[in-house]
Amino acid sequence: MAENRIVQADNLELLRSLSGQSVALIYIDPPFNTGRVQARSRLKTVRDDANPDRRGFKGQGYRTQKMGEQSFSDRFENFSDFIRVRLEEAYRVLHPRGSLFFHINYREVHYCKVELDRIFGRESFINEIIWAYDYGARSRSRWPAKHDNILWYAKDPEHYTFNFDAMDRIPYLAPSLVGAEKAKRGKTPTDVWWQTIVSPTGKEKTGYPTQKPLPILERIVRVHSNPGDTVLDFFAGSGTTGEAAARLGRKFILCDNNPQAIEVMKKRLAFARPTFG
Repeated sequence: MAENRIVQADNLELLRSLSGQSVALIYIDPPFNTGRVQARSRLKTVRDDANPDRRGFKGQGYRTQKMGEQSFSDRFENFSDFIRVRLEEAYRVLHPRGSLFFHINYREVHYCKVELDRIFGRESFINEIIWAYDYGARSRSRWPAKHDNILWYAKDPEHYTFNFDAMDRIPYLAPSLVGAEKAKRGKTPTDVWWQTIVSPTGKEKTGYPTQKPLPILERIVRVHSNPGDTVLDFFAGSGTTGEAAARLGRKFILCDNNPQAIEVMKKRLAFARPTFG
């Protein structure tokens, strides 16, 4: 098996080609079945004192240029049928001590959990992680939805990889209540992860719709796999899973059928020297 692979294909074909029990960790962020076309513009900010659309430091003018747009369809006639067969293959290729992390939103999470319970067994459900963020529009007719759901299933609920000592630490909300030593060390995260979205103007931004923050994937990869393990993402999108794996000394297999995603990953993951196809 190649060290690192990026594959443009129907992910079901890729999954069926992989050996059983060959990957230590699977993370997937499938389309959320919103019924819409998801699109995101790629923007560039340039200095322009003559025709600025914003002002910055010392009143300097800046103008935003649209460099292009990336999109994909997030619409399925039967999402359950689409995802079920792929989850069955994911279970087959997962190592006996491996875990699957399934990233979805509130609209589909309940249906997906039923499918996962059937395939993995209800006893294999370990955690529901809530990724909470605070960005974007505020509804005036309901509580604004500002979280995603990540379901964690272990293939063997009695034996799975969980590197507690590798876990990152986060600040205490009330450090004065725990003392200076604990406050300096920080605390381990719970099943609610507060992490902002990828900044629209930050260096991490690839311009690909639905790109997930690198710290979320680094936490999952660091705790739930070991150096040298293979990490699989068969809805790879912008390749965040691959970057987290490569930077933490793991191998990756990434798959997407969108040519735009493949181009983004080629640039983003060039440092990892992946093979293609």
